[in-house]
Amino acid sequence: MNVKQTCAKAALAYITDETIIGLGGGSTIGYLIDFIKEEKLNVKVVTPSLKTKHLCVNQGLEVLPISTVEEVEVAFDGCDEVDENLHALKSGGGIHTQEKLIAHMAKEYILLVDDSKVVPELTYRHPVVLEILQDSLAIVRKKVAVLGGKAEVRSSSAKDGYTVTDYGNFLIDVWFEKGQNAVQLETKLKEIPGVLDVSLFTTVVSKALVASEGGIHEISKKD
Repeated sequence: MNVKQTCAKAALAYITDETIIGLGGGSTIGYLIDFIKEEKLNVKVVTPSLKTKHLCVNQGLEVLPISTVEEVEVAFDGCDEVDENLHALKSGGGIHTQEKLIAHMAKEYILLVDDSKVVPELTYRHPVVLEILQDSLAIVRKKVAVLGGKAEVRSSSAKDGYTVTDYGNFLIDVWFEKGQNAVQLETKLKEIPGVLDVSLFTTVVSKALVASEGGIHEISKKD
């Protein structure tokens, strides 16, 4: 098995039969879905990822609309970086608002990562992503600049104009210098009018399962 498969296999220990679980996106989650099917675990799934939804359906797992679920036993996700305080940063998928919603629903929110994703503190090599109301674009740019961020509205060569989320909102990639206080930064960004949510996860991560060539180790919340 590769390290991602090893990580996915380790996640099985946190899944109880006959429960609702949350799944994010990415290849490690794909492996976890395969293992859930292999172990014949009877679970229902909520996910913000269309690709994950299709993988679940293909494996015969029931996918529930997020809006019908108020509590999830455990949720698994990936990230771009996570530090030793379980402050995590996501960037790529642009579905962090739904991911964070599921994280708050979950009794445990567990990140599945390889050791290249773990840092002593967040480096901000990746942008912090903001999902914003379209009408708030100008004021968000202004407020972000005051906080020292450089904002770029996300667009795609595959589509004319700005990228629009499932909710009809814009995504803004905001670049910060390293050394930011992640908790304070998340709070300040979420206070900006028009910001729905941000891709910093500083309060909701329960633990991280970290895979390396040497095996699995766990990072848990410090007392």
